[in-house]
Amino acid sequence: MQPYEERLTAPRSWWFIAVLIGVAMALILLPLGTVPMLGGLLGGAALASIAVSSYGSVRIRVVGGDLVAGDAKIPVAALGPAEVLGAEEARAWRTHKADTRAFMLLRGYIPTAVRVEITDPADPTPYVYLSTRSPERLAAALAAVRA
Repeated sequence: MQPYEERLTAPRSWWFIAVLIGVAMALILLPLGTVPMLGGLLGGAALASIAVSSYGSVRIRVVGGDLVAGDAKIPVAALGPAEVLGAEEARAWRTHKADTRAFMLLRGYIPTAVRVEITDPADPTPYVYLSTRSPERLAAALAAVRA
């Protein structure tokens, strides 16, 4: 079985934006003095960094016969074959081809994805859409667990 684990980290530019939020907070508090300005710099940057970190902390794993994507844990036995989506096809499945009943773990800054049909007739979810930087590896890991 091929092990698979991926963390969908936020892009580096988002961390730069978090620093800029700290600078903006410092400028807002500048008229109140040096100590409030430094507090705004540190506090604003820290809060923005926490937000970026929590958004980028979601993981996709294939563990012990299950696909774990964020908070969802789906048995691989309930999944069909994985479809690797390139950038254009992934964008289409995020937008006009999307089904509102689907489970979607998407990150707009990751261009590629995997779409996996759910074969369990008792589950109303038609498919799972997962943004991933290495869709071929994820599809191979799911196929290895299914085999």
